[in-house]
Amino acid sequence: MTQEVIINLTADLLKTLAHPARIKILKMLSSGERCVCELQEQMVLEQSNLSQHLGILKKQKIISSRKEGTKVFYSILYPNILQVIDTVEEVLGQQINHSQFLLRHLK
Repeated sequence: MTQEVIINLTADLLKTLAHPARIKILKMLSSGERCVCELQEQMVLEQSNLSQHLGILKKQKIISSRKEGTKVFYSILYPNILQVIDTVEEVLGQQINHSQFLLRHLK
């Protein structure tokens, strides 16, 4: 695989994560498998919108689903994806701290 292909695949994965609803879904799934009905209860989204976000995550192979009777359960395929979110949140915290530092020293 060429470096260019890897860069493009990385960008595609990050684009998949670039929506608040999808990050929230992954955080909800971080504690384990969830029924779509549970996700629906906690998300402020229409069922069709939630299904669209789940479909995007599934297409990117970040989550998987299984059917049990009439219920569909989702889980994270690669738990390391949560480390990506954690790292981004750490960087945001550092940026905020740096901005606060600059503001204090500008006064």
